[in-house]
Amino acid sequence: MKSDPTWNPLEGTDPLTMDGDIPSHLVDGADRFLLRKLKQSIARRADHWSRDVSTPEAYVESVRPNRDRLAHILGLRDERRFSGIELVTMAHRPALIGRGNRYTIHAIRWAAFDDVHGEGLLLHPEDAEAGADIVAIPDAGMTPEQLVGLEEGVPTESQYARRLVEAGCCVVVPMLLNREEAVNGISNREWIYRSTYELGRHVIGYELQKILSIIDWFAQSGTKKGIGAIGWGDGGMLALYAAAVDERIDAAAVSGYFNSRQTMWSEPIDRNVFGLLEQFGDAELASLVAPRALIVEMAEAPNSCVPEGEGKGAPYALTTPDPKTVGEEFDRAKALINGLDTSIFSCIGSGDGKGSFGSDEMLRSFLNALSVNGAPEWDDATPEGEGKLPDTTERHARQVHELDRHNQRLLVECAKTRDDFFEELDCTSLETFEATIEPYRDYFAEDVIGRFEDELLPFNARTRLSYEEEGWMGYEVVLDVYEDLIAYGILGIPDGMKPGERRPVVVCQHGLEGRAQVVVEGTRDAYHDFGARLAKEGFVVFAPQNLYIFTDRFRSLQRKSYPLKKTLFSMIVPQHQQITDWLKTLSFVDSDRIGFYGISYGGKTAMRVPPLVDNYCLSICCADFNEWVWKNASTSSPYSYSDKGEYEIFEWDLGSTFNYAEMSRLICPRPFMVERGHHDGVAPDETVAYEYAKTQRHYDLLGIGDRTEMEVFVGGHEIHLEGTLAFLRKHLDWPERR
Repeated sequence: MKSDPTWNPLEGTDPLTMDGDIPSHLVDGADRFLLRKLKQSIARRADHWSRDVSTPEAYVESVRPNRDRLAHILGLRDERRFSGIELVTMAHRPALIGRGNRYTIHAIRWAAFDDVHGEGLLLHPEDAEAGADIVAIPDAGMTPEQLVGLEEGVPTESQYARRLVEAGCCVVVPMLLNREEAVNGISNREWIYRSTYELGRHVIGYELQKILSIIDWFAQSGTKKGIGAIGWGDGGMLALYAAAVDERIDAAAVSGYFNSRQTMWSEPIDRNVFGLLEQFGDAELASLVAPRALIVEMAEAPNSCVPEGEGKGAPYALTTPDPKTVGEEFDRAKALINGLDTSIFSCIGSGDGKGSFGSDEMLRSFLNALSVNGAPEWDDATPEGEGKLPDTTERHARQVHELDRHNQRLLVECAKTRDDFFEELDCTSLETFEATIEPYRDYFAEDVIGRFEDELLPFNARTRLSYEEEGWMGYEVVLDVYEDLIAYGILGIPDGMKPGERRPVVVCQHGLEGRAQVVVEGTRDAYHDFGARLAKEGFVVFAPQNLYIFTDRFRSLQRKSYPLKKTLFSMIVPQHQQITDWLKTLSFVDSDRIGFYGISYGGKTAMRVPPLVDNYCLSICCADFNEWVWKNASTSSPYSYSDKGEYEIFEWDLGSTFNYAEMSRLICPRPFMVERGHHDGVAPDETVAYEYAKTQRHYDLLGIGDRTEMEVFVGGHEIHLEGTLAFLRKHLDWPERR
């Protein structure tokens, strides 16, 4: 390998003089690119709204599409089936578990959706007609019993559920999933989030369904009392979302949560909502509450963190929002509804804005918004328990089990859901297929992968000769893609090309934590020098450096992408577009014969990039093709990612849209191949064969069955380069070394 960085650039390019580790520069540039996009998202949101503030009624109707969009990305898809409140009585414990001053406390549960229930406490005042009906939502780190004062853990002055029942309100306190460890350092909330997200649902949506079922109960009562939602921390988040999606909530109080969401990627991953920041920050969510009342309390928030590398869960940091930032977001919310009565919104500081939550001022404002008149009688006397309290550990385990069971049922049903999604694809002939597949490619690009609207920059190709090997020579290449985003890789040129000759190209993609060099250097495990071997066979080779390197550094890119309705592949696709566009300009490249061959994470790339880069005339997926939705969403399979460290791997709503068989349809009618080792731990042979059978059937029914094949060999997670070499020779018209 040559050491002089300016030695012999490729003809027509500038010398590559970049210092340091180029893959590190690439990831840093992608990070700057995404941070800029996050900042720009605030101004871009206005494009998705058409507010009519002429009357409150007109306003509500004008924002309905945004409300529907919010419900969709929160995963509110399962029909609620509320059938009434059940008092939870055990043989050793009655449902009545406590009494306070003029109220009782009962353990309750209720049907929410499918066979999933909510559980919590009902605080019932002596005079239930005097107050409002309220859902008081705790933070994920507290139990309902703590919020009402039956257990220690919440300061007396912050027990807002208890204080509201003392004011004469009927209060339901639901329990939330906590962030205690479920498995391998992954919290309960994240563990449920992972499979839920893959299936087009969300742990936030599930908890909202339980809350909205209580709103159903309140609304069915026939009284004209006000309905409110109040919460702190995660409870504040849910109160805000609930009021944004459900117009029956007359007032919402949000404490210790309201903020600019531009750094939501650093919060617990169970708060990640795909595409949220495309239309919604907290100000926009607040605008969906209008013309109803919203009270924001600037107060201390739950403070916790999980450092990088601690267990297999996603790292995060939860801190108290800066009152200045909260104030700016609140002012932005009021500006969005300018023309309506903005006095319906109020922002209250507890102490210096970081004081105790549940302040008197916040609660009084909330009660006033719900037309609960008169000064509340608060004596701060905690209730007395009646016998044994509910076993909170068992109750929590039931909730986790029910949600997991629901997810696994969805997983079984989602193949039919995908068939329904593809009902407008016409496969009666190759011509009708090609005419009807394009809307699905567009959907894949926009709603699954995510597409930036930026124009590709000029190539500005910089190269340096870095390899002079037997049978080939290689150049390191850097191309500009977007501002701050570059493409980097190694171009391998075979010896013996004749003047004017144009050769086929194989783009050879490395796997997780790999570098472009592993494709062409030595006989490394899994790779077996396949890039260099193909160059020796006479193919031009390009080995791109992909973004999935440096563990949490690249995983944070995924987390920054998701709120923008983007993914890692939103940057990888334009990188490959730029690479292949540049390759087509080279005098020794046949622009019609550029194939893709990727292993492992490069195999994931083989399923996601060629559908959207038509410069690729074929794709080979090695050591990755499998029943991908099952691999992500199953919580019983040892092959599943549900308890592994790849917390970035989960993709929004693939269960309802594109598994690997459906992705292969987007590659079709171009040739497509799967390379699979019997001992590959990615998945068992049975599920790989099951998924590939759908691909083979699709090609066969279109009359092009000879364009797809799967080679299975005795081996592991590795390149085999036997059947694939024959496949490349056949479909790139390069039958032998010339």
